[in-house]
Amino acid sequence: MSLIVKIGELTQLTPEALDYLKKHTETFGFKRGEEVLRNGKTCNYLYFINQGLMRGYYILDNKEVSNWLATEEHFCTSYYSFIARTSSYETIECLEKCEVEAISYSTLHKVYSLFPETERAGRLILEDYYSRLEERMISLQFKSAKERYDVLFKTRPELLKRAPLGTIASYLGMTQETLSRIRADL
Repeated sequence: MSLIVKIGELTQLTPEALDYLKKHTETFGFKRGEEVLRNGKTCNYLYFINQGLMRGYYILDNKEVSNWLATEEHFCTSYYSFIARTSSYETIECLEKCEVEAISYSTLHKVYSLFPETERAGRLILEDYYSRLEERMISLQFKSAKERYDVLFKTRPELLKRAPLGTIASYLGMTQETLSRIRADL
């Protein structure tokens, strides 16, 4: 699925909007381990992953804390930086070779003004992001380590096969040792 197809699923695009998006969507390829965005830089793109696995992480007490993991057919960006036009607190890294389509901040806002129907897609993308963010916050605050692992196992099992164990542990808010014990108990 492409970025334009995904947006078309979220809102009906006019032929003019479709043509404009085709002309103004950029395609990037990234190597495994490559940083798409480094903390301290402003995020200028909303990415849609066609192939690969990306993560957003922060540095806290000299440790990487994974904030999100995204795979094919997901949007990703440093949302706060992208929306507020400020330096990012997070780094976006490719955990696998990635192929993405992207739309720049300026192009996105031009699309919104020229084709108001696209604002609906933008709202739905942000609603999805917000609901996943709140789910994650509730999970980290109110669920046990085992419960957090069980939810990930049931909802996104592909991540357990594709992401490094340390990244999964960080994403789940636990040590790698705790994650190993939970997996051994299963």
